[in-house]
Amino acid sequence: MLALQIQSMKTFMNKLLTQDAFDIFLLEEATISTAITYSIDGHINADFFPMAERTPELIPYEFRPWSEIRGLCYELIKGKYTPLSFKFVFQLKPEHVQSILGKEHLSPESTKLKSMVLTVKYDGSKALLTSGTSYQTFVMDKTADVLWDRNLASYLTKKEIPYEIL
Repeated sequence: MLALQIQSMKTFMNKLLTQDAFDIFLLEEATISTAITYSIDGHINADFFPMAERTPELIPYEFRPWSEIRGLCYELIKGKYTPLSFKFVFQLKPEHVQSILGKEHLSPESTKLKSMVLTVKYDGSKALLTSGTSYQTFVMDKTADVLWDRNLASYLTKKEIPYEIL
């Protein structure tokens, strides 16, 4: 697990809400507190779609891609006043997980990895990013955790998002 404090809120918020820097993620959940509190469950409701459209090709993920929800969250956050707080729980898209593990000749199946998670918490003045991993069962080998932490830090640096490791 890696805890990172964002050093430039303006840069971070711009990259999070108006650019594609976080489009490699799926949104598991979001809570945004402004004048009221909004809660978003990122699970896709497959029953919403006609049966013919409920295929892995048309609904490839369990959660909605951030790119499809980013605009809604931006609309909820923007305004005259700064939000009181927000929290986003992201999961790295499976193809990116596979890419990270593949560099070490690992797979989600071999590591029992369910997901690589990024939690973003804003408390009204600062943002904290926390990495995490979710496994199908208890595992002793934490190689996937180390790879995720290393890749997340590298990714943020590549996207020019300044942070401090806590």
